[in-house]
Amino acid sequence: MNEYADILIIGAGPAGMAAALAAAPSGARVVMLDDNPLAGGQIWRDGPQASLPAQARQLRERLQSHANIRHHSGTRVIANPGTKQLLVEDDDRGWLISYEKLILCTGARELLLPFPGWTLPGVTGAGGLQALIKAGLAVRDERVVIAGSGPLLLASAATAKKHGATVLRIAEQASLASVAGFAAQLPRWPEKWLQSFSLFNRHYRASTHVIAALGTDRLEGVRLQQQGKINELECEWLACGFGLIPNIQLGQALGYAIEGQALAVDIWQASHRADHYAAGECTGFGGSELALAEGSIAGYSAVGDLEKARQWWPRRARWQGFAKALNRAFALDPHLKSLARPDTLVCRCEDVHYATLTEHSDWREAKLASRCGMGACQGRVCGAAAQHLFGWQPSASRPPYSPARIETLMSLDDTPPG
Repeated sequence: MNEYADILIIGAGPAGMAAALAAAPSGARVVMLDDNPLAGGQIWRDGPQASLPAQARQLRERLQSHANIRHHSGTRVIANPGTKQLLVEDDDRGWLISYEKLILCTGARELLLPFPGWTLPGVTGAGGLQALIKAGLAVRDERVVIAGSGPLLLASAATAKKHGATVLRIAEQASLASVAGFAAQLPRWPEKWLQSFSLFNRHYRASTHVIAALGTDRLEGVRLQQQGKINELECEWLACGFGLIPNIQLGQALGYAIEGQALAVDIWQASHRADHYAAGECTGFGGSELALAEGSIAGYSAVGDLEKARQWWPRRARWQGFAKALNRAFALDPHLKSLARPDTLVCRCEDVHYATLTEHSDWREAKLASRCGMGACQGRVCGAAAQHLFGWQPSASRPPYSPARIETLMSLDDTPPG
């Protein structure tokens, strides 16, 4: 079965939802697909223990009110067999979607840096622990240490505490001066300033970072460097994330240009490829408010309503200012590149150690010699780590972009060349 979309949106987080709602009044056939069961992305992730904000519920209701928006949940992009055509798959079937215009809203993921013990059971990402708790993980009366960088640490700590965990420490690698400087700017964005009071935690420490996760078969404790001194804490969970990085793999594969670590777009959220747009955190991390503004601009631009797109420019500029202040304050200390020891795993899927990677000069060479990045995660974890550690730019993904059924892949044989 084939499908056609005037506007195809990949990703149903804040940016994708906003793009769909902006495009829908034009009457265009809008198709939105996402690998999660419900719209909302990672920031508005559902689950038995999730508390969904009113804004997310309202956006979902608005999406459902438009008969010309079709949402495919639990759906992944497998390949791009022809011009303006994608092969996709859900849990039941695979099919081709042809489109006139494409908006990528593929979001961001946590940057996980390797350190001794980071592969022990009980060690997760900061956002990863938050997602597990929302999905039903019981953490009541368990001791948690949260480490890394950025406001996500505080949000993760608040979620864990709400569900009965004892948060022993929030270890922020940024200096106290940087954190204080950022906090002093928050009144420029009153929403964030008010939110910061609800996230305050007395166990927060700046200039503190993880050195090692301790344990044999499972996490038993964590070793921190806290303002120059070594400190060890016994705990059941270590949630460690060093900020967010854009998900650009699909954009790379489709020929989008890259600027820094993000997909490059112009003032209309358009890429250098005609009829191909991007919005949200795949174009740079900035939070849900910026993603909503960028998604709206992309949606209006894609249907040719440039006047309405232009009306969102001031809001986008306001939240771009917040993003710049945030990224400047929580920039990673170069010393974090020395956390890994020679025998520390960098690629968990293929058991590739740090020492093995130091023998190579770029990602392609390391991948060919060691199979780094060729496992189940397809380099999403180790590729980002290697980019931070060595400055390597991971190469564009090749199809299939996600694990797929043989029946789905066989349909490529029937696809005319595009």
